[in-house]
Amino acid sequence: MFFEAFKMSIKSVVGNKMRSFLTMLGIIIGVMSLIVLVSMAKGATASVSDSINSLGTNTLTVRISDSKGTPYSVGDLDDIISNSRYLKEISASSNTSVTADSTFSKTYASDDSTADTTVYGTGSSYSDISGLTIASGRYFNVTDVTNHTNVAVISADLAETIMGSSRCVGETIRLNGVDYQIIGVLESENSSSPSASFHRGSSSSYKDYKAYIPYTSLIRLSDSVSSEVTSFVVSAVSDDAMDQAESELEQILLSRFQNDSDAFTIQNQSEVADAMEDVQSTMAFMLSGIAAISLLVGGIGIMNIMLVSVTERTREIGIRKAIGAGRGSIMLQFMIEAVSISLLGCAIGIGGSFLVLRIISVISGSSYTMSMGVVWISILFSSAIGILFGLYPANRAAKKNPIEALRYTG
Repeated sequence: MFFEAFKMSIKSVVGNKMRSFLTMLGIIIGVMSLIVLVSMAKGATASVSDSINSLGTNTLTVRISDSKGTPYSVGDLDDIISNSRYLKEISASSNTSVTADSTFSKTYASDDSTADTTVYGTGSSYSDISGLTIASGRYFNVTDVTNHTNVAVISADLAETIMGSSRCVGETIRLNGVDYQIIGVLESENSSSPSASFHRGSSSSYKDYKAYIPYTSLIRLSDSVSSEVTSFVVSAVSDDAMDQAESELEQILLSRFQNDSDAFTIQNQSEVADAMEDVQSTMAFMLSGIAAISLLVGGIGIMNIMLVSVTERTREIGIRKAIGAGRGSIMLQFMIEAVSISLLGCAIGIGGSFLVLRIISVISGSSYTMSMGVVWISILFSSAIGILFGLYPANRAAKKNPIEALRYTG
């Protein structure tokens, strides 16, 4: 009985191609909206989360806004670690914008190779705290910081643009007219990674121009950077000790700044990461709700066209009942037809979503992929829509009186 009902339902759908397509259009749009919006939201929020997590979830960032007590110098920061139980490493951190160019005879780079670059002044522990990956060379050490040495670790993009090659350790780069020896080059960030996509935004030509130099050297390079440390990063001994580390750090800073809690702010990276996960869940839920409305509208369209179909096929229903078809058989046929239209629309919507996401990825230079979880939700929701909105027309068809149905001439 089921196979026969299924065959008749498919025959009806195929026999009215244009009407069937227009009927499932609402489902197609709804499924595409659901998958594309949720996939893009997840891609965007995941990229932000990756950027946050790249700094380490066991990291605390401190910004000092007032120094009524004794301000910190670079040398004072080690005292925080030596007086703590839950803090592992510490590094000053500040940045400014400069113009970078090459000082040598342009063996590789063009004569006008310059780049607006963000220079970070840090301590020797910063690479470990923030998880920077050195592709070649090394990060600067305590001696470099203490001696105000003009050394730099640069990003792969900056090396390629200014030096003409990422194999430039030992060469000299000029930052705001000051010569710095390149002692390390960072690993190239994968252009398809979520964090790279986030930074790139809508530009496929995004370049990550960064240079890291000793904090003491940055003080001499830029007038905007004070010898007093106004921001620094600290790592906890472990992720599990973050609460204790934050509490301990707060007590140390309160002691330093005469119990003035407004003199500083502490940002807990693990809390930021958790907040981003909450934002992602909320955004995905809201966008799913918006797309679900489109699917409900598509379901109403299915119900309307099924009611029209029941009316048009009144004599067919009468004949089937006259030769012995029961109410269950009639109802099953129309239910299968409604669900078939809904699921076929869902399949087209999934295919369309894949193409749309591919096009958006190419245009934006970002990488967006379909979440299989959202795909399965779309299939289940489409099935439910077909059942829910096909139930009334199917029940109406099943209740028709066979004698009156055979008399129908409309």
